[in-house]
Amino acid sequence: MRVTWFGQAAMLFEGAERSVMTDPFTPDVLGYPAITETADIVLTSSDDDDAHCRSDLIAGDPVTCNTLDIAGDGQGEAEVGGLRVRAIAAEEWEHHPRGTANQNAMYRFALDGIEIAHMGDVGNALNEDQTAFFEGVDVLCALTGGPPTIRLPDLMHMIHRVRPKLVIPIHFRTLAYRPANIQWLQDFLDHFNEDDIDFAFGPRADLAADDLPDRTRVLVLDHLR
Repeated sequence: MRVTWFGQAAMLFEGAERSVMTDPFTPDVLGYPAITETADIVLTSSDDDDAHCRSDLIAGDPVTCNTLDIAGDGQGEAEVGGLRVRAIAAEEWEHHPRGTANQNAMYRFALDGIEIAHMGDVGNALNEDQTAFFEGVDVLCALTGGPPTIRLPDLMHMIHRVRPKLVIPIHFRTLAYRPANIQWLQDFLDHFNEDDIDFAFGPRADLAADDLPDRTRVLVLDHLR
């Protein structure tokens, strides 16, 4: 399976039978280049956030799904273009009233035998149900830029609890990121030993279920330029 990071929370997972894109953005809002790659399925964490919901900008004719529709006010599971997707509701900032506007979802799916989880745009510290949602995950797409998304100590609490095999940092500040309102990646990497961090030195990496590490490692991708 090939993984590509476009910037912010937008990723593309290309498996043997289907490809899945997550949380595509509005280029003019964020400063990252427009996404020109196509996908069979596009999953978003909400339908009201230009930095996370622009499935309409993806070329071709993908099957699209706002995963908050799957989660509802709690959590749920549905088939999207032949892919089983699980989702759980979350809030976009701390102390966000549950069930009000701007709520979003975190979601997960399996591709090529690899369990993948995406944290959407969560801003709250995870409760027990939300933490348990990530149990058994192989690859965690982790929001690592801090507020207004999840604070790094709260993120690390979840990572230590569920122990994903591979953490791919997303949603952190880069030189291209126009709003400049989140933290640089190093703040997250400081929580790990240097020996547990790998750099792809580019926007893509190839993953195989049999090659995933036995204990948590971090894989750093550059955004596609």
